[in-house]
Amino acid sequence: MSIQLKMQYEDKQNPTTNLRLDQIVKVKVPSREVFHSWTTIKMLRVHIKYGPVEIIKANLEGDVRLTRACLHSHFRCTVDLVNTTIRRMVRGLFNKLASKSLKVAGKWQQQQLRRLNIHEYQGAELMGKFGINVPKGVAVSSVEEVRKAIQTTFPNEKELVVKSQILAGGRGLGKFTSGLQGGVHIVKAEQVEEIAGKMLGQTLVTKQTGPQGKVVSKVYLCEKVSLVNEMYFAITLDRTTAGPLIIACREGGTSIEDLAEKFPDMIIKVPIDVFKGITDEDAAKVVDGLAPKVADRNASIEQVKKLYNLFRESDCTQLEINPIAETSDNKLVAADAKLNFDDNAAYRQKDIFALRDPTQEDPREVAAAKADLNYIGLDGEIGCMVNGAGLAMATMDIIKLHGGTPANFLDVGGNASEGQVVEAFKILTSDDKVKAILVNIFGGIMKCDVIASGIVNAAKHVALKVPVVVRLEGTNVDQGKRILKESGMTLITAEDLDDAAEKAVKALK
Repeated sequence: MSIQLKMQYEDKQNPTTNLRLDQIVKVKVPSREVFHSWTTIKMLRVHIKYGPVEIIKANLEGDVRLTRACLHSHFRCTVDLVNTTIRRMVRGLFNKLASKSLKVAGKWQQQQLRRLNIHEYQGAELMGKFGINVPKGVAVSSVEEVRKAIQTTFPNEKELVVKSQILAGGRGLGKFTSGLQGGVHIVKAEQVEEIAGKMLGQTLVTKQTGPQGKVVSKVYLCEKVSLVNEMYFAITLDRTTAGPLIIACREGGTSIEDLAEKFPDMIIKVPIDVFKGITDEDAAKVVDGLAPKVADRNASIEQVKKLYNLFRESDCTQLEINPIAETSDNKLVAADAKLNFDDNAAYRQKDIFALRDPTQEDPREVAAAKADLNYIGLDGEIGCMVNGAGLAMATMDIIKLHGGTPANFLDVGGNASEGQVVEAFKILTSDDKVKAILVNIFGGIMKCDVIASGIVNAAKHVALKVPVVVRLEGTNVDQGKRILKESGMTLITAEDLDDAAEKAVKALK
C-alpha cells in the first residue's frame, strides 16, 4: 500500500494548537488490522514510511493506529514500548518543524537536559556581567593564593566569608571528613588562611552529596556584607506553564523546602510568557513577594529583570539565589548563586560550558560523555547496556519486576561503533557494585553483529569477572549470535527481554 499525504496535527490536550506539517512522513502499511490508537491525525496524501517504523492505516481523515502485524514482525517488544517509539518519532518530527510557530507560551516545548552546573564563584562572576549586584569575591585554590588575595583584593577588610566550592547544596551545614564542621565560615582576616587551608583538598559531606562527599578544590573568599534582610529568589522551568517560573519568598537563607512545606503561603510564583519576556508588572509581583524592607523598589524591579535576562540569554534551566538580601546601603544583593544550564545550548554558550568542572561529576558519566554514550549511574547491581532510551527504561523496569536493581542507564544509541561498545563495557565493569551485566539489543539501525564484535573486543581489554547475559534481536541477529558463539566466551544467552531479566537476576545468586 502506498499513499502520499500531508498531515495536520491535532493535539487533543491542546486543541488550540493547529499546525500543518510541510514535510512528507513515510510509513509502510503491513496490515490493516487495528491494534492501538494514540492520537488523531487528519491526513491528505502521504507515502507511509518512517525509518524502521511500519505503521499503520491511512484514511483521508482518521486515526493513526498501530497494527498487530507491525508489533510482531518489526519490533518484537512490548506494546507500550512500540507505541512510545512511534509517538516520540512523530512528535520529534513535529517539534523540529513547528516549534518556532507556536503563538501561546507553554503549548508545546521539548524536554530539556539539565546537566551543566557551575560553581558559586563562577555564577557570581556571570551575574556581575549582567549588572546584578554581587559581593566582591575571588576564588583561590591554594594557601599561597589565599595570602595573595587578602593582600591585593581585601587589604582593608577585617572579616571575610570563606566558602568551600563544591557542586552541591547544604554546604553551611555540611561536615568535612577531617572533622571540620561547616563549609561556610565568617572569620577574621588573620584567620582566613588557616580555615581555607583546612578546607582545600578535603572532602565535604552535605545532605546533597551523599555519604561519599565531594572534594573541595577551590574556596571562594568574599567581602562580608552587612545584611539587614534575607530572602529567597529562583527561576526555573515549570511543567504546568511550560515556561520560566519565578519563585520568591520573603524569608531566605535557610531551607526553602522546609519553608514551602510549613508555610506554603509565603511562596509566590510568577510565570513568565517566553514570547513577551518579563514585564514591569511581572517584576513588580516578584518584588512584592520578596517584600524588601529598605531596598529601593524601582531598583529592585530592575534587578529582577536583569536576573531574568541572565536566565534567558544564558540558556539557564535553573537560577537560584538563597539568600538574595538587602544591605545596609539599601541595595538588593545576590549573596549566593546556583545556576544550571541546558546542555542543548552548549554550541552557543561555549564560554559558559568551558566552565564545566568534571572533577565534581561522576567519573563514569564523564567517560560516557567522551565516548558519546548516554549514561546515568544508579545504585543497583545489574549493569545494563541497551540501544534506545525507551528500551533501556523498559529493561530497567523488568529487572526491577524480577527482583533485581539496575546499576545504571546506558544507551549506546542507534549507530554505536565497536569502540563505543568496548568503552561501555569499561564503564560498566569500573563500577564495583555491578555483579552482573545485561546486554539487551534490538537491532534496527544498530546491527547485532556490531554489538557482538564489540562485546568480544571488550573481553580482550576488560577482565569480565561478572556473568554477562546477552539478548540480541533484529538486524543481523544470526551473524551476531555466531560471533559470540565462536568467541569461546562464557555468556548467558536469552530469547527475549523477560527471559534476559530473569536470568540476570538469577546470575546474582
